[in-house]
Amino acid sequence: MSYSIQLSFNNRAEYIFFPVIPESIEFSDAGDGSTFNVSRLGEINVIKSPKLREVSFSGIFPADYSPYHYKYDVKDPKVKNEFYRDPYEYVKDIIRWMQTGRPVRLIFSSERYTVNMAVSIESFDWKETAGTVGDVQYDIKLKQYVFYAAKKVVPLKNSQNKAEASKTKTKASRPDEKVKPKTVTLKAGDSLWSVAKAHLGDGARWKELQKLNGIKDAQLKKLPVGLVIKLP
Repeated sequence: MSYSIQLSFNNRAEYIFFPVIPESIEFSDAGDGSTFNVSRLGEINVIKSPKLREVSFSGIFPADYSPYHYKYDVKDPKVKNEFYRDPYEYVKDIIRWMQTGRPVRLIFSSERYTVNMAVSIESFDWKETAGTVGDVQYDIKLKQYVFYAAKKVVPLKNSQNKAEASKTKTKASRPDEKVKPKTVTLKAGDSLWSVAKAHLGDGARWKELQKLNGIKDAQLKKLPVGLVIKLP
């Protein structure tokens, strides 16, 4: 089964293949739910978006080119030049990429599964130990990186006016607690039109008053002061 692990930087302007496939590579995927206690319902779980994936593995950058190298081919010098480098070149590149504060791209490939995603280098520990002269042992932890950018917020025109208009429309009207009179006594200068305007809200309703009170057309201009007018 063929495996490969690659890290690239700056849209693959620079890249490395890990020369020795680690014994294991760990992927950590987790949710971000929240648990609450609801009265009479009990414990509930609110599912949210998943957390960023984490990847970690350990291995060696060997000092010698040997059969356990990725793509080892002693007969083809081009393969050696592309896939084998001095151990400290790997270390320097990873540290430099980490210090830029920019993401790198992880590509993990196998016959059954492939991961290709932007990641941040969360930690990189390395050492050279006695007994493995020239070999560099390392532990690396990566975390999925999601590209983002600030978006410009454009306020809606007249949004404040619309909001105020909405408040005005939805505001409950105060109930009219005034008791409406059933009759009106005419005073000097009163007419059916003025009475309809004042008590019915529309002077054009004076004909309703004429009909209700049995007033003839000839009497309209000579309504006596003190006449009691019924209201509908």
